[in-house]
Amino acid sequence: MNKKQKRMLRRILIAIALFFATLTLEKTGVIAAVFGPAEVYVAFALYFAAFLIAGYDVLIKACNNIRRGDPFDEAFLMTVATIGAFATILFPETEPQSAEGCAVMLFYQVGELFQSYAVGKSRKSISEMMDIAPDYANVERDGKLEELDPEEVTVGSIIVVKPGERIPIDGIVVDGSSQLDTAALTGESIPRHVEAGAEVISGCINMTGRLRVQTTKPFGESTVSRILELVENASEKKAKTENFITRFARVYTPVVTLAAIVLAVVPPVLGMGPWTDWVLRGLTFLVVSCPCALVISVPLSFFGGIGGASRLGILVKGSNYLELLSKVDTVVFDKTGTLTSGTFNVVAVHPEAGIDPDYVLSNAAYAEAFSDHPIAVSIKRAYSGEIDQRHIRDVREESGHGVSAVVDEHVVMVGNDKLMAEHGSSWHECDLTGTVLHVAVDGVYAGHIVIADVVKDDAAQTIRDLHAAGVKKCVMLTGDRRDVAEAVAKKLGLDEVHAQLLPEDKVSAVERLLRLERGDGKLAFVGDGINDAPVLMRADIGIAMGAMGSDAAIEAADVVLMDDKPSNIARAMRVARKTMRIVWQNIVFAIGVKVLILVLAALGIANMWLAVFGDVGVAIIAILNAMRAMRVER
Repeated sequence: MNKKQKRMLRRILIAIALFFATLTLEKTGVIAAVFGPAEVYVAFALYFAAFLIAGYDVLIKACNNIRRGDPFDEAFLMTVATIGAFATILFPETEPQSAEGCAVMLFYQVGELFQSYAVGKSRKSISEMMDIAPDYANVERDGKLEELDPEEVTVGSIIVVKPGERIPIDGIVVDGSSQLDTAALTGESIPRHVEAGAEVISGCINMTGRLRVQTTKPFGESTVSRILELVENASEKKAKTENFITRFARVYTPVVTLAAIVLAVVPPVLGMGPWTDWVLRGLTFLVVSCPCALVISVPLSFFGGIGGASRLGILVKGSNYLELLSKVDTVVFDKTGTLTSGTFNVVAVHPEAGIDPDYVLSNAAYAEAFSDHPIAVSIKRAYSGEIDQRHIRDVREESGHGVSAVVDEHVVMVGNDKLMAEHGSSWHECDLTGTVLHVAVDGVYAGHIVIADVVKDDAAQTIRDLHAAGVKKCVMLTGDRRDVAEAVAKKLGLDEVHAQLLPEDKVSAVERLLRLERGDGKLAFVGDGINDAPVLMRADIGIAMGAMGSDAAIEAADVVLMDDKPSNIARAMRVARKTMRIVWQNIVFAIGVKVLILVLAALGIANMWLAVFGDVGVAIIAILNAMRAMRVER
């Protein structure tokens, strides 16, 4: 509890103690024995004192709202109802409702305290995200470390991150190795190992070794800044359901106030009973009509859902996107970087008969030693040995064909079938899908290496989870070759695939799929590249890979997956659907109970105590239910 909540709790406890002491003295006849005929007024004074201790802030709020010309809220309803209950002392023929008036305010304040605690708890998971902002950066200048505000650090600076410190700015490790705790960003509990050459993102905690990092972005564009901006703006984008409840409360409150006045005045004017009876019914009607159960629990449910998703490393930019995500029945994926890792890897080495696979791979690695092409980098990464460049000469790159080099006086050629044909070397096809590099040594075919963009470990499970969650169609759009795209689609179990697409073709494909949507179904697009930004904006809901995705994709998206795992799409949908179930449970429950007790109050069956349950009890139950949205399975 914070200080404000603790002060409120102390006030409530004092008021409750005074209330029960007065109730005990009244019921046991002690007040009557001491004060005689003045018993009613003494009890009134004691109950009213407890009432003021507990609820003076509600009275002040109601008066301020009336002065501003905006009186119709729960503070106004509670003030009128409770003061009206105390006013029954003015009617000698009616039993005073002082105890009931005090009890209504006490229970209302207990509900407000509970609500404040619940809101604070739901904010906790999101406020923890705010703690990822670093306070300083250790900048290396002239061999010394200077502690600067991260916003003052320029791109290209060398910063030092010591064990236990947060990485303040995105960059590349130039020296050192360590384990990084990325849980605050990605929800991933397993530390990530980094060493020289690895990219690191701000907000991660350096756990073990000392790192020297060269910054690649200014602080304002770094990962931590983007996350904080997303979190701060999330509450501004309300769901349709949330907006409806806000509009509903604005109309509902004055309507029920007018209904209470009519209930209190019209029947006695028509001679249907004494004024005190109908005024009491009107006051009871006011107490039960407070809309706080809806006004608080619905936004709290959405807030809890966003907070629960953030604990999984899923950033939802607003409750409106959470609502849309719950209705998704078509998911469209980009391929490279989304379903696949986005980097080339050696997936197979096929030597000719009698030749060692390492012989094929080592010759290819030596021939590609001076190249920075992604294919060359993947071959060198796959080769486990050290490359001694003194053994290499006469390297020639043949554009669109491959490379040749002299390695230890042997002519090595690495490239496609055109290179082999050009130099008269025999070769044969490979039945694997991917980029095939043929290797020949001194004109003799040694074998071939298959390089492909590797499918992410959880991609196939993602498609299965989405289908199990009720998604009708999973589609892949890619600019890659058709044979490669179809092989990936078959491996993952996708429903539809479109290959060799330009960025504008992807937009056209998404628009065609949007036209096929029926009813409330929504289409989500998942991508990571800068060329995905137009499609992310065109889809009903855009989902971006956040850890390695481009800034443009993250800006255009509505949901960001901080760990780049497509399996979190299904988890995000489960969180969204659970949140919407809770929202509608609260709406139906709160309105149903209130309507029932309002009818009973109008008929004179419901008393003030039942009215308290109809207001505070319903609100507490709805808030407890809303808090379930924060609970997520990691």
